[in-house]
Amino acid sequence: MSIKILPQDEIKQAASSFQQPELLFANPKNLYSRRAKRLRELAKENPFGDYMEFAANLVDIQLELLESQPIANYSEKITACVEFTQGDKPLNAQHFQRTDEWRNLLLAIIERFKPYANNTILSTLEWLEKASSSELESLADNLLGEHYELVGADKAVFIWAALSLYWVQLAQQLPRNVRPEVGHKHLCPVCNSAPVTSVIHFGEAQGLRYLHCSLCESEWHVVRAKCTNCDESGKLDYWSLDNVEAAVKAESCGDCHSYLKILYQDKDFNVEPVADDLATLFLDSEMEQKGFSRSALNPFLFQVE
Repeated sequence: MSIKILPQDEIKQAASSFQQPELLFANPKNLYSRRAKRLRELAKENPFGDYMEFAANLVDIQLELLESQPIANYSEKITACVEFTQGDKPLNAQHFQRTDEWRNLLLAIIERFKPYANNTILSTLEWLEKASSSELESLADNLLGEHYELVGADKAVFIWAALSLYWVQLAQQLPRNVRPEVGHKHLCPVCNSAPVTSVIHFGEAQGLRYLHCSLCESEWHVVRAKCTNCDESGKLDYWSLDNVEAAVKAESCGDCHSYLKILYQDKDFNVEPVADDLATLFLDSEMEQKGFSRSALNPFLFQVE
């Protein structure tokens, strides 16, 4: 699935018919603020609370740099890319030509995170700080290409934080008169990255499911009756740790043996994809014991095996 620019007559038609948007772009400032707050709230009584505090500190830094060190404006270039490459994903993470701005963001993240770092984390930060530009670009290529074992989980968290901060700003520069084209919907139509979770929205989009991108933070609509990974619908089951009214569940598919978590805003309006995914790691353990494989990526959890 990719995106295309809508002509004016289709924009007016969609507006007059009150259609729900197929693609939602993040409000980065609000997103980072909500994420850090939710991480700290959920950390209070969670066995992984220390790590969630670590994540919250890193999100705080992303928010600070969003405001103090924004990237340049590439909107004309990006719009031209959408117009002349219909059928492709304009910010495809594996093909888009990154500027060195993402590395500048990484160095800024490293410097600001040092006061929070223990000796182990400080060692990782110092390694990244001393790495050459070519080494960092190679690590980024491997990370975006899903070769996590070539990066290492300790380095991946910080590199992804910089890449995501870079990509979320690129996504903000896309024209807003775009929509996803028909196609396989598991990967982000903007940057081709995996989702963190899916979210059942509340309010104007009540009942609709959107997948939340792990890199550019965009969300795209996927119907609830099908597996997000293989599009089959006959063997879907739903699991939770607490009860049937839980705000976080796992949707499993008996056809492809994958699962993806679903967050229900009507059960808890404060659910947040990254934070609530981290807070429910025991649900992942249960799903893996049942023989299902995770079809998602959390920017603070990289599988390196």
